[in-house]
Amino acid sequence: MAEVAVAIIMGSSSDMGVAEKAAKVLAEHKVRYETRVLSAHREPEALERYLKEIEDSVAVIIAIAGLSAALPGIIAAKTDKPVIGVPVSGKLLGMDALLSMVQMPSGVPVAVVGIDNGENAALFALRMLKSFNRGQ
Repeated sequence: MAEVAVAIIMGSSSDMGVAEKAAKVLAEHKVRYETRVLSAHREPEALERYLKEIEDSVAVIIAIAGLSAALPGIIAAKTDKPVIGVPVSGKLLGMDALLSMVQMPSGVPVAVVGIDNGENAALFALRMLKSFNRGQ
């Protein structure tokens, strides 16, 4: 697999509009990224395989999910990479997803941006990447 800096993972193809916002920002800054649809609920084994596959090639993961929004927490529990959660508006205007993401238990850190705010997730990922480069 070619090395990418950011993986954008969404729980459903219906989250593509939010993922495209993040991808646009990363592309404008010439940051290598890839996008995948992998549900923490419907495809847990595929998600785990993908996280193992990208372990040495990805620096930051953006996880986009709505409703119960388990995806960012599941990812954070299975990797030591920084995870940025993006809650998606849905039945409760995205508040259900937002609260699911910010209420991670101790030891499962997830940074969370505003509802549907893929742009801020990408901008935060860019800041992380710059910070990582300073430490080298």
